[in-house]
Amino acid sequence: MNLEQGQIWKKGDDYLRIVEWARLSIEYKIMKDPATREGTLHRVTKKEFCRLLKGAVLLVPEKLPDSEVNPEASPEIE
Repeated sequence: MNLEQGQIWKKGDDYLRIVEWARLSIEYKIMKDPATREGTLHRVTKKEFCRLLKGAVLLVPEKLPDSEVNPEASPEIE
């Protein structure tokens, strides 16, 4: 499993966003709506985080709610 900072995972009704990826720990935020980015921060070991992700789905930008995707922020390639 490749974990990266900024990834958003959906598990049930909650969204988990990796806030800080470190060598031995993960700081993540549990949110109800990824567009607001409001939630609670938690710090766990990578092993604990991987167990938490069991059954979760990694969201790619195309699958995020419309309010999360900001077309003005992405540069266009010509």
